[in-house]
Amino acid sequence: MSAISERDEIARAAAGDRMAQSALVNRHMPVVWRVAFRMLRDRQEAEDVTQETFLRAWKMLPDWEDRAKFSTWACTVAINLCRDRLKKKKPILMDELPEQTDLALRPEQALTQKQARARIAALVDALPERQREALTLCAFEGMGNIEAADTMGVSVEALESLLARARRKLRLELAGESGASM
Repeated sequence: MSAISERDEIARAAAGDRMAQSALVNRHMPVVWRVAFRMLRDRQEAEDVTQETFLRAWKMLPDWEDRAKFSTWACTVAINLCRDRLKKKKPILMDELPEQTDLALRPEQALTQKQARARIAALVDALPERQREALTLCAFEGMGNIEAADTMGVSVEALESLLARARRKLRLELAGESGASM
């Protein structure tokens, strides 16, 4: 969608156009929910954060200033809400990643893949918060560095540093495991 049509849609949504509001939600809710879920590792909490993000959106739409893409703003709000929730309670680590098994795999291959995904999820969960946020936005959500940096409120250089440290730590942990199992 072009910036002009998104601006128009935001203006219509701000004026109470239910179709425009619905279109904004349908387009942006999946990424907001995924970011919240990856940070909180709890479906209900992610749904609550997503809902609150859009409630805040409706309140601010009449005063919307087109300084950032709506998706960038929504992800920024969601990340801040997640940070607030994480400060209030100890994070719940996800025991396993969502099922994505290949039906063509033999049971032992599927189990090995499931264990590998669970281990990677645990390593990502153990990363410092800002590194985990950067990795979530860039690697899992496919945001470019500029948009992810805007979302996190950091410079592109700071984002790249966070990503490099996160990837280095994951590589070291995974290399250490493969060396230990030999």
